[in-house]
Amino acid sequence: MSVKKNIIRRPVITEKATWLKDNENKYVFEIEKNCNKIEVKKAIEELFKVTVTNVCTYTTHGKVRTRGKFKGKRPDWKRAIIQLKEGDTIEFFEGV
Repeated sequence: MSVKKNIIRRPVITEKATWLKDNENKYVFEIEKNCNKIEVKKAIEELFKVTVTNVCTYTTHGKVRTRGKFKGKRPDWKRAIIQLKEGDTIEFFEGV
């Protein structure tokens, strides 16, 4: 398995992500917690054969949940917002 595939976990498909895709040519992905912007940019460019112009990353902290007397925490995860060059698209998201 390629190292590039391990960096990108899955696409994030939410209302905000769909709006970003339609209006600003930006795509949202869940990524590994320990990777940086340069690795994410290279992985996206190699996997989807597009030109990335900007990468923003941030960590979403997991919520603490209580069920009766038991407490648990959802895991933290990291996401990246990728902006592509004008005219480039990722076909994986088309029709969503």
